[in-house]
Amino acid sequence: MSKPIVAIVGRPNVGKSTLFNVIAGDTISIVKDTPGVTRDRIYAECSWLDMNFTLIDTGGIEPDTTDIILSQMREQAEIAIATADVIIFLVDVRQGLVDSDQRVAELLRKSKKPVVLAVNKVDSLQKFGNDVYEFYNLGIGEPIAVSAASRLGIGDLLDVVTSHFTAKHLEEEEDDRPRIAIVGKPNVGKSSIINKLTGENRVIVSDIAGTTRDAVDTEVVCNGTEYVFIDTAGLRRKNKIKEELERYSIIRAVTAVERADVVIVVIDATEGVTEQDAKIAGIAHERGKGIIIAVNKWDAVEKDDKTIYEFTRKIRNTLSFMPYAEIVFISAVTGQRLKKMFEIIDMVRENQNLRVSTGVLNEIMSEAVALQQPPSDKGKRLRLYYITQVAVKPPAFVIFVNDKELMHFSYIRYLENRIREAFGFRGTALKFIIRERSGKEGK
Repeated sequence: MSKPIVAIVGRPNVGKSTLFNVIAGDTISIVKDTPGVTRDRIYAECSWLDMNFTLIDTGGIEPDTTDIILSQMREQAEIAIATADVIIFLVDVRQGLVDSDQRVAELLRKSKKPVVLAVNKVDSLQKFGNDVYEFYNLGIGEPIAVSAASRLGIGDLLDVVTSHFTAKHLEEEEDDRPRIAIVGKPNVGKSSIINKLTGENRVIVSDIAGTTRDAVDTEVVCNGTEYVFIDTAGLRRKNKIKEELERYSIIRAVTAVERADVVIVVIDATEGVTEQDAKIAGIAHERGKGIIIAVNKWDAVEKDDKTIYEFTRKIRNTLSFMPYAEIVFISAVTGQRLKKMFEIIDMVRENQNLRVSTGVLNEIMSEAVALQQPPSDKGKRLRLYYITQVAVKPPAFVIFVNDKELMHFSYIRYLENRIREAFGFRGTALKFIIRERSGKEGK
């Protein structure tokens, strides 16, 4: 089941990034007084009470004219409408109700998506309380007074936001079809791959980079199993288009990945693996999804007996943070190895759901410790007491130790490699949770 997506929409400098940081519980976005300085991390895993969700800050660059502000806000609203389950529409009590707020509210009303209206910068209800009522004129429900900077009213806001999640959860729990997101830079052939898999042109394919505007779901049946493919607009390099458009592409990629079980990262064989590919793959890796690297346009590459090994080496170097990812060389034009894609997807899904018994895991850990002593610091050595698997999708393991501080990343990686040697887990990340307990408690 994917987590609900919550998007924050609003004019520049109304406090979207500040609200985002407060809800996310960490200073992820860069916040300054200058409008439109939001950069880099624009999404975060969040929770309120017992509900988890993905929060997106739509952000935006400060435009030069009022008309551009309005068009940019329209773009933000359209992205939020297309991708979010719930939209937080943030307005500024000190600037009051302005024309662009009215226009965007109209778009949001027509979307039929749940919209929660938050009036920001209400540091004092006594001073600004009456001004909040002005925003009833937007016609999108009761305005909730908040102050992101002072952390006031955030709980009330999240109570209303999360009240819209239930129906979505029930609906998705009933749909257990495998969901596969196809992500990548523009023009790498994502839509062409889906068209070839379905045998018909269900997705518009064009040589113009970025033709696919929003995520499109396509159902494909293979060997009696029904798969849902999520095609999404690609990420673009910053030197080619404006930064805000890359932001929108990232949002689309994040939301597609969030809904998926397995993510196919498509790389252009004629360009080679790039930093942008690593950024896209990183989104899927962070979320613990099953990952397949599909090198498309393989038919267009001049090859000798070393080409495939050299290309694989470059991918492994650039994507060194995910050595478990499966790599397949394909051609959407000729159909080369595309049928094999379903076998790989099924294999990755099986590994995502693989459970290993506690007894076997502890045997592997004992052998690993015997072969390579755990690290020590100032005379104190790390002791590993017990390991058990606690979850799947991705497989997650809890290791009980005497001192968490002694559990270096490199030793966790060593244990992960030993577990992978025994069980494979190809195509899926593994998650390790380290907990402390005293040796006296026993095993």
